[in-house]
Amino acid sequence: MAGAQKRGPVGGEDEAFEPTHDHPAPNPVWFKPVMIGFMLLGLVWILVFYLSGSQYPIPGIAAWNLLIGFGIAFIGFLMTTRWR
Repeated sequence: MAGAQKRGPVGGEDEAFEPTHDHPAPNPVWFKPVMIGFMLLGLVWILVFYLSGSQYPIPGIAAWNLLIGFGIAFIGFLMTTRWR
């Protein structure tokens, strides 16, 4: 092709390509205490259930207290996947 010119980068400026380093933003200050708090609360819930002879923390639901305790702790463990 006659008269074809080699073009530079878009915008016509010859700037070196610099990749952007998108670092994820740090977690809020409250994130780590809440994460650890959920894990400890779940542990305490399960310990209270076992040490009270299945009478507490909620007497009427019996072994479902275990599921509640593990669920609370599991929320804390899920939060660890987002911790930076």
